Amino acid sequence: MTSSADILKKLRARGSRKSIEGMARFGITTEGRMGVSMPEIRRIAKETGRDHDLAIRLWNSGIADARIVASIIADPGKMTAAEMDRWASEFDSWDVCDQVCMNLFERTPFARQKIRQWSRREEEYVRRAAFALIACLAWHDKDAPDAVFTGFLPLIRRGSTDERNFVKKAVNWALRNIGKRNPQLNRAALRTAEVLSRLDSRSARWIGADAIRELTSKAVQRRIRRLP
Repeated sequence: MTSSADILKKLRARGSRKSIEGMARFGITTEGRMGVSMPEIRRIAKETGRDHDLAIRLWNSGIADARIVASIIADPGKMTAAEMDRWASEFDSWDVCDQVCMNLFERTPFARQKIRQWSRREEEYVRRAAFALIACLAWHDKDAPDAVFTGFLPLIRRGSTDERNFVKKAVNWALRNIGKRNPQLNRAALRTAEVLSRLDSRSARWIGADAIRELTSKAVQRRIRRLP
């Protein structure tokens, strides 16, 4: 049986000081990092396979590289709402936040509930997680009805005035991904973006302008017109 010590040993062997330096340039928290690339992390996770108990132990190590492995091997069906809250409260870097949302949280039964709860939380990375989850669901949940995403637009409007960098970028990501799902949601997202572009908030105006620029682009318009 694979132990957390086995995984940490593999991570240490594949880490790189150069990778850590590169992460720092992208605003990633590097304290305690091993500097393992995402392809290597995914390779280790694939070798390990699904193991929820091991995922919990890896998360508890507090090491970012191990926590991303944990997000891949954890079982979404065994993840509890309380565990999600605990993990989210311990996010300390945007990449861990986004990877956990993408690899695990979006697949749990609690994703939509946590979006609404976390969007009202004050902690920067917990609030980022709410909007990262919207972006992930908009990208991956092909069967969700449009009403799910129009229901998130008021949360985006409220979150848009948060001037913190890692929140505003996630709000922007969420709005853009909603607007790329289909022509109807493109129009709804653009209406929201127009409202944001007129608010008395630098963050909201930036989010609105950036979303308008992408969602009206020829590439996006051409792609959504081809959608069924």
